[in-house]
Amino acid sequence: MRLSVRTLALPAAALAAALSLTACQSSSDPDAAPAPTSASPRQTTAATPTTPATPATPATPTTTAPDPAPTTAPATTPATKPPKKTTAPTPADNGGNGDDPAPALTPCTAKDVKVVASKVSRPINHLALTVTNVGNRPCDAVGAPLVGFDQSQAPIRIVEESKPQAVVTLTPGESAYASLILTGEPGGDTHGMTVRTVKVNLTTDSMVTVPAPTGTYVDDGAAVSYWQRELADALQY
Repeated sequence: MRLSVRTLALPAAALAAALSLTACQSSSDPDAAPAPTSASPRQTTAATPTTPATPATPATPTTTAPDPAPTTAPATTPATKPPKKTTAPTPADNGGNGDDPAPALTPCTAKDVKVVASKVSRPINHLALTVTNVGNRPCDAVGAPLVGFDQSQAPIRIVEESKPQAVVTLTPGESAYASLILTGEPGGDTHGMTVRTVKVNLTTDSMVTVPAPTGTYVDDGAAVSYWQRELADALQY
């Protein structure tokens, strides 16, 4: 019995020695274990090239852009000065509407002018008053004439909207014109009458009486315009 046990223990010891030998050989095999360990360091080194993205720093030169801006600001200040110079002369162009005193006038008087009352084709119920400088010096047709008929005492109405921007100055031979409206709106008691003469007051102390065209009929609606440079301008009223 003891001989058989020993005989079995001997192959078992040989088997254990063979297993331990194979384990040592597998652990010392250089082909299996180093392969996975060497792969991991290579992957980490591949991520490092991302650091060159830092060259985005050249965006800093944008700080130099604000420098040209101050150069445009001084250019705007001279531009505001010319308009101030242009506005100054404008009051002088308004025909005495500014603060400066109006120039002295030389009103036309009866001895300086000739006045004529004449018919016109249009508009109807109108006469044209023409004042012509027959003197040897300039005179001014100031404002509107004060007009009456025959023996009437009160002057007729003046058309205020016909006032010109400037007084009409007449050199020798020149004329100015006023529109004489003979009648007002039809209807009602207008006290109409046929007149023979037209009284024209150039100034408060200078009156001219001229003959009226034949058949001149007037009523309470009669009116007269301001003196105008052109006849067409006077007949607009």
